[in-house]
Amino acid sequence: MDIIEMTRDLGRALQQEESFKKLMDAQKKADADIDLQRLIGEFNLKRMAINNEASKEDRSDEKLKELNAEMRHVYADIMKNENMTAYNEAKNEFDAIMQRVTAIITQCAEGADPATADYSQSSCSGSCSTCGGCG
Repeated sequence: MDIIEMTRDLGRALQQEESFKKLMDAQKKADADIDLQRLIGEFNLKRMAINNEASKEDRSDEKLKELNAEMRHVYADIMKNENMTAYNEAKNEFDAIMQRVTAIITQCAEGADPATADYSQSSCSGSCSTCGGCG
């Protein structure tokens, strides 16, 4: 079996992972939640209004302040939605697994022993932009 086929097997295994199934279920419920989708649409419209106002030569700082407050309010409503909360929790759980898988693969590609390579959360700040590599 070549490395690409083994990677496809890993992909299939990831899709059988309970946290992946939970994430897909949460995403489906969030996508079907009419109230949540309305709020997301409203949030996007507020964000576009802010961008439009900010790009005007005669922009109003007062209007920008008002639009920002409205956008933050809509965002808070989105984050209070039970389907959004469930989605975020499921995504965080699956992301943690993906972080570990990626760290193990990266370490092995750098010569680490596959039997002992693993992810050390204590060395991770959460920002990949400043990272020197997992492990």
